[in-house]
Amino acid sequence: MSQKFHRVDYPKHVPDAFRGLYAASTAVHNGVLGKAFLELIFLRVSQINGCAYCMDMHGGALRKAGMEPRKLDTLAGWRDSRFFDAREGAALAWAEQLTTLPSGAPADATYEALKDHFDESGIAELTMAVATINAWNRLGVGMQPILP
Repeated sequence: MSQKFHRVDYPKHVPDAFRGLYAASTAVHNGVLGKAFLELIFLRVSQINGCAYCMDMHGGALRKAGMEPRKLDTLAGWRDSRFFDAREGAALAWAEQLTTLPSGAPADATYEALKDHFDESGIAELTMAVATINAWNRLGVGMQPILP
């Protein structure tokens, strides 16, 4: 599929880097956390970063997977929503703190909360997932792909 951009067609100009980031994303998607769970994390990080392209893509994937519309509608306020379980909350808190690093390193309490729901492999995979979506968001916001 050919993608149009408002700015630079980065896959054309840095194909090796693009393929590397795509490979990292594919590895995360094929991991143990589950596609719908990852899409939820990706959507929340994309909301924080203001990446409309990624919000559209991940929101659409979650709707297609049958996620409860009220859960999607309350994602930005997940802490006050009854639609998110403790595992999702721990992951969303971690994702938010990793995404907003200028505010400092994620709190130890946020990391410790992950241990109730994820083993070391799961924590590593979740952290890599947040890193990759943040990279895609920066490319999306910076290069401004045109929504299909």
